Formats: sequence, structure tokens, C-alpha cells
Amino acid sequence: MKTLFSLIESPAHPNLSTLYQQLGIAEERFTAARKLHKALQKQQPDFLVGEFIYGYGNNYAGANVCNLDVTLRTLQRFSPDTKVIVFSSKEEMPYIGKLAELFPLHTVLQYPVSEQALRQRLESTT
Repeated sequence: MKTLFSLIESPAHPNLSTLYQQLGIAEERFTAARKLHKALQKQQPDFLVGEFIYGYGNNYAGANVCNLDVTLRTLQRFSPDTKVIVFSSKEEMPYIGKLAELFPLHTVLQYPVSEQALRQRLESTT
């Protein structure tokens, strides 16, 4: 059975548990990146789903561009074959390229996330 980790950091993140169940994918939900990082040390999921939140006005100095940087670095270390699926608002889509320069992304979906589009991305790897 395939596994998927969902990093849920905002209310905009849709609940897609039913879709994952229909596809035979076991979902584990995390509301804190720190807990997800611990779980990655024990289990390597097939997919990671997270929301892109650009770091406006932060002091990242180019090393980090968003909320997912540390998680994706942890993923590279413990689970490099995991496919990364990123959700983003329309306003933040122009900044996704900065993240894609640093990390491989399987797909990026804009809100509102279409279940059909996500289904296609998940099935394309099975």
C-alpha cells in the first residue's frame, strides 16, 4: 500500500482523505513540520503533500524561500524518492519557481485543488 504524508499548516489545505482512501493510499496527517520530520526518520512515504507559503519579508537571505524548505531538506536526507506535491494560492504561484530550483517537485496544484487533477498526478506514479 502506498503512503502519503500531509503537512497541514493552514485552513486552506483541503481534506482529501476520501480521495486517498479511494486510491488505496494510506494518509498520515501532520499539523506541525517538526512531527513530520520525526516520522520521516521512521517511515519513507511515497508522497508528501504540503502547502506553499512564500516567505514575504523574512530574513531568509536566499537560502530558504518558504515554509517547506526545512521539510524538503529533511525529505532529501531520509526519503529522497518521495514525490512532492505542492498546493499554492494563485497569488503565490509566481514564487513556486524559486522552490523548484532548490528541490524536485512532482507537481504543483493551484487552489482550489481539483480532486480530478490530484487523482491524475497520484495515479501517474502507480
